[in-house]
Amino acid sequence: MLSRRFIILAFVAYGGLLAQFKTAVAQVPAGKQIRLIVPFPPGGPTDIVARPFAEMLGDALKSVVLVDNRAGAGGTVGADAVARSSPDGRTLLFATVGTQAINPALYKSLPYDAVRDFTPIGLVAEAPVAITVNPSLPVKDLADLVALAKRKPGQLNYGTGGNGTPGHLTAEMFRAAAGIDIQHVPYKGGALAQTDLLAGRIQIMFDPMQSTLAQVQAGKLRALALSAKDRSLALPDVPTIAESGYPDFEMTAWWAVFAPANLPVDLAIILAAAIDNVVNSESFHNRMEVLGVHPRSLSMSGLADFQRAELAKWGKAVRESGATTE
Repeated sequence: MLSRRFIILAFVAYGGLLAQFKTAVAQVPAGKQIRLIVPFPPGGPTDIVARPFAEMLGDALKSVVLVDNRAGAGGTVGADAVARSSPDGRTLLFATVGTQAINPALYKSLPYDAVRDFTPIGLVAEAPVAITVNPSLPVKDLADLVALAKRKPGQLNYGTGGNGTPGHLTAEMFRAAAGIDIQHVPYKGGALAQTDLLAGRIQIMFDPMQSTLAQVQAGKLRALALSAKDRSLALPDVPTIAESGYPDFEMTAWWAVFAPANLPVDLAIILAAAIDNVVNSESFHNRMEVLGVHPRSLSMSGLADFQRAELAKWGKAVRESGATTE
């Protein structure tokens, strides 16, 4: 009975806050700038999603949302900065699957607890990892790449946005599934990896598709496969990894907003409502879909449940693949 009463009261409070949303947002958080920490460098897949989102969130809150890139250690530096921040609604994390689900299994120790040190606010979007190659590499599809890697074990290099990123773990899972030996070259962000891929200094790249989409569409890079369950509308001719001979292979990058732990409930609900408005808006959908990114919203409790499931899923993937940050 107590639990049911609490739920009813929570819904009443939530409804009341939403009804006052337009007037409340002008005062939350205290009419001051909001810092959205992006735990990866400018120009990478996370930054590409974060910047338009920050602009639209600022409009929704009638405030200014500043993007603060804090790169390092697979997103750990930025995530830790938020975990140590005051829970006043003025500092938020543009979290990734890496910071909140992969890193706890991948790193021997983290300066933060991915669950205990954060308040989940709302899911924003998801996207597949793309396997792309320099067109000079003599491969037309994934089967060709696997055959070449088996003829030249240890001689092909693949780049990612860094240790512990979705690209890194997807690559390790694929390497294990295909039984090939390719060498990891971690970069401090996907943009740097792409520069070397275009220059031919590495042969392969694993990164969320929005970071290489423009170069693929321009014919400067070749996309061999995507890690999602279904093909992308942005690259309809590119098959999934599952279609290419690896049934049930699916790894998806995602982005969400988390605040420091112990954020006051009223602030959390107002921020969640603003984020939900942005994510479900036609404008955000239009800006994301052309990048191959799929907006997806979840409630605060839904995001908490989603994170727990993702921690189990990616933890199992890390253990099975043998991926490390070394």
